[in-house]
Amino acid sequence: MELLLIVIYLGIVLLVIEISAVLMMLTGLDHEIARFQVTSLLTGTGFTTQESELIIRHPVRRRIGIFLILFGVFSLAVIITLVSNLLEKRFRLPELLIITGILVLLLVLLKLKPMHKRLSEKLHAPLEEDEGVEELPVSELLYKDEEDWITDIPIMENSEYEHCHIDELCTEDEDINLLFVQRGSLRIRRRSENSDTTIEAGDVLYVYGNRKQISEKFSKELEYRHENMIDENKAVSLL
Repeated sequence: MELLLIVIYLGIVLLVIEISAVLMMLTGLDHEIARFQVTSLLTGTGFTTQESELIIRHPVRRRIGIFLILFGVFSLAVIITLVSNLLEKRFRLPELLIITGILVLLLVLLKLKPMHKRLSEKLHAPLEEDEGVEELPVSELLYKDEEDWITDIPIMENSEYEHCHIDELCTEDEDINLLFVQRGSLRIRRRSENSDTTIEAGDVLYVYGNRKQISEKFSKELEYRHENMIDENKAVSLL
């Protein structure tokens, strides 16, 4: 009986996590981020600073987060009490089974397509505008489409873009934007530097735009970067 009570309550906790994750997804979060953040809020661990902005700045997600934090504290107390005093009458099996049944029913309702669509329209509220875009994480600000991409492109010797004028690197008909050029410790921005600035071997271009167009335009440079194990993730970290 004692073991069964613990298993049932852990089942309740898992159901709460799943329901909360579904609600978070209905507000616009990706599945993986929603599940991770729900678990983090419930346990009080792993709540990253960057992704926390996605929760804190959204009114519905913030309320779900508050509930999860409080439920996590309560659950810890309940589990400790169950382990230390499983024979107390207030933890009777019928009540726990009823709670479990209600949560299962709620999860099934949330998974139904009509309910999913209706709640998604209501919960998918925009982020509060009390802060500027500079406070948003790069992934939320720039990755608006599946084909959006930000990456770094090293210029090797004999590259076709070596000696290319910085303002002529990307044309107006291309969905590619040059953010800046990293030359050693110097960061060169377009239109803010001398008009005769050209690309040199050893420069690293930080570009944003359509993944396919970037991959095609800088195919040799990206192959060179891959061969030399240059980490493309540092493009985000430098912004």
